[in-house]
Amino acid sequence: MAEHRVDDVTSLLGLAVSSPDRALAEAGRVMAGCTDPWALSVARQARGLVLRDRGRTDLAVPELRRALRYAARATDPDREADVRATLGAALTMAGRTTDGLDQLGRAIAGARDPAIRAKVLMRRGYVLTVILARHREAARDLNRALTGVRRAGDPVWEARTLNLLGIAELARGRLATAEDLVTRAEAIFVREHQRLESVQTLHNRGVIAYCRGDLPTALALYDQAAQRYAECGVSPAELADDRCAALLTAGLVSDAIELADITLDQAPLQQTSRAELLLTLATVELAGGHADTALVRAREARGLFRRQRRDAWALRAELVELRAQQQTGRITRGLVAAATEVARRLEAEHAREASLAWLLAGRVATELGLGNASALLGAAASYRHHPAGLVSTSGWLARAIDRDARGESRGVLAACRRGLDALDEYRTTLGSSELRALATIHGEELAALGLRHAVHSSPRTLLRWAERWRANTQPQPTVAPARERETADVLAALRASDRRLSAAHAAGEPTRDLERARLELEQQVRRTGHRLAGSRVAPDRFAVDRLVAAVGDGSFIELVEAGGRLQALVIAAGIVRRFELGTVDDAERAVDLARFALRQAARGRPVALEPVGDQLGTAVLGEALRACPDGPLVISPTSRLHAAPWGLVPALADVPLTVTPSAAAWLRSRSAPRGAGRRVLILGPDLKSGAAEVEVLAARDPDAVVLRDGAAVVDACLAALDGAGIAHVAAHGRFRQDSPMFSALEVDDGPLTVHDLQRLHRAPRRLVLSACESGVMSPVGTSELLGFAAAMLSLGSVGIVCSVVPVNDQATVPLMVEMHAGLEEADELGVAMLRARRAGRGDPALTAAAAAFLAIGA
Repeated sequence: MAEHRVDDVTSLLGLAVSSPDRALAEAGRVMAGCTDPWALSVARQARGLVLRDRGRTDLAVPELRRALRYAARATDPDREADVRATLGAALTMAGRTTDGLDQLGRAIAGARDPAIRAKVLMRRGYVLTVILARHREAARDLNRALTGVRRAGDPVWEARTLNLLGIAELARGRLATAEDLVTRAEAIFVREHQRLESVQTLHNRGVIAYCRGDLPTALALYDQAAQRYAECGVSPAELADDRCAALLTAGLVSDAIELADITLDQAPLQQTSRAELLLTLATVELAGGHADTALVRAREARGLFRRQRRDAWALRAELVELRAQQQTGRITRGLVAAATEVARRLEAEHAREASLAWLLAGRVATELGLGNASALLGAAASYRHHPAGLVSTSGWLARAIDRDARGESRGVLAACRRGLDALDEYRTTLGSSELRALATIHGEELAALGLRHAVHSSPRTLLRWAERWRANTQPQPTVAPARERETADVLAALRASDRRLSAAHAAGEPTRDLERARLELEQQVRRTGHRLAGSRVAPDRFAVDRLVAAVGDGSFIELVEAGGRLQALVIAAGIVRRFELGTVDDAERAVDLARFALRQAARGRPVALEPVGDQLGTAVLGEALRACPDGPLVISPTSRLHAAPWGLVPALADVPLTVTPSAAAWLRSRSAPRGAGRRVLILGPDLKSGAAEVEVLAARDPDAVVLRDGAAVVDACLAALDGAGIAHVAAHGRFRQDSPMFSALEVDDGPLTVHDLQRLHRAPRRLVLSACESGVMSPVGTSELLGFAAAMLSLGSVGIVCSVVPVNDQATVPLMVEMHAGLEEADELGVAMLRARRAGRGDPALTAAAAAFLAIGA
């Protein structure tokens, strides 16, 4: 019987985790044909484990109490301690924290074998860190457990404890320690041939990278984990969820949808995991603008959650379903009633999503003209002083919509201003990608409402509002690395907290302690951000007078989109004037036509560029140019017009022209300290021209750092770019429309991405990119301006020259040589680019290539 107990019965506990259905069947057979209390305690414990891990703590707790009674009858203190520890964890998961911790304490005290006591300590550590967010207490237990399993000479349990200790340290924001612990655990698992657990630690290293904000590393580790899980014959839904979250955070929405679809279709999933992944997919599809399919997925997820009696998850799935219904245009009284009921139930749970449900109900009621619209929006607006950023922002949006419906412009502007304040203050605390996407949508709507009402105010007021939103949507100047580390760890802890909250919801576990811990982390991020004065430019501090003074004898045009029409704000001769242009659609069509014409010219096809340029100038600038005196001009386009080839406009042929994402960005560039620095010349592979300009420039400056012919690898390029005075990169560019942060320049060993550039301590003062489409800034997640040019400005570069369409490599050479010569004569990008454009006149290929390049910044 002893051999049967060790080899057969105790294996049930492992099966409960790795193969729960088989464990239930085997436990049933033991219970039917065995009277030994020791064996029966193991069988009952295995059943309790399966029920607990499926979220049925209501059934698990009684089962584990039966297991405890059998263990007591077996007069084996260590068997009793092991069961008591499982019961304690189940009670805590059921929300009975005091009872659960009492059972765990009794288990530790009752264990006779030091190895068993160490394992129980590890399980209490799990409860303390994962469920109760009491990470310091957990670390104490886990360190004691680590000592115990090492003394017992059990390397597998040592690795398990190290892995869990790493998770606890991650939750405390101690990134380096967490990574070291998990890496050590992985090495032990590999040495001990524990294939599955070694993959789980690899997966956890991906989680740490994600929490650190290192998306490329996280995605690479997740890919490795997926391959190694497959070799073990498993495909855990947790990995699919983590990969989807990282892909969505990276802006790779289509990739996230594809991954979730494949997992749902091909992976063997438990129904609980299937329901969770369906809800993840619905959320991703909603973020990607696929409301119809999101509606189907959310509805299916809600049905599964209901059948599984997971009411909290069913409620959240219903909210996603209702949001999708609204986005598909199915606006009905029934939708208002359903959203109101969901809001009430979420409010009863003290759930943050309640504000979103009230906002949905009020928004739809307003569209339908219902009498209760104001009351519903008022319920949503009551959350505007909530300490959580997204909740506060949605509350102010509700107030703005209500005031808009009443025609109270002053109230709309006040609410929009406060909502954008909240969004700006809390942006970094929005840990999950879904919340960030939703916050961006809310911010866009607040800005659109504010701009629509500001159009009827003075030009200066409209300018302030345009800059207010651009300051929120554009990448802001980064803080120095030493100061950045003050926030990095707490942000990582915040991301880990978000992830754990999602897991707790999935398991039906109590979340009160986790919610409280998350709120404390949010407040810590805010306090740290306030200490880092100057790490972001406060949008409300934009001073129109400062811009007017900086423009001087030149002129500045800021384009603004309001109500589907384009407005031009012209700053010249100390005055701000407003000009109403045409529709935004007409302007976008003119930009598309101009870009098409330049692409055709780059291929050597005959194109009449002048009439195309005239049409572009009329559509995007109109009469505004008449208010501009002779002299330098700066244009700050809307996000959708950043791809415009401004050099093609005939009226700008002899104007020193620069482009900027915003007036605030231009002022920062102008105020940056001037100074000499080394010249860096980087030549990427496969250029038809061979980038002959690099040879010419290198000959002119023998002290230049030149990387080419295999030496232009990512690490060497980053080292050379760091702190350079001017860097010229002749390499092809790849622009990711779906994820501009993964836009890249192709160097010898692969892509040099925006994520790579964020590793620079000091960006090159000026950067010249003679590449394909490196300058395009994409509206992502509504109107966020990203891409190489915006990234470099945010990192501290003061000026960038880059192309907005693919260029003819051979025509680029003389233009770049002329542009560098112009910079040597006058330290002004606009003047240098004007020299290059003039040098290309008379040659169609040179003219087209010159028009494709922009001078961005100062």
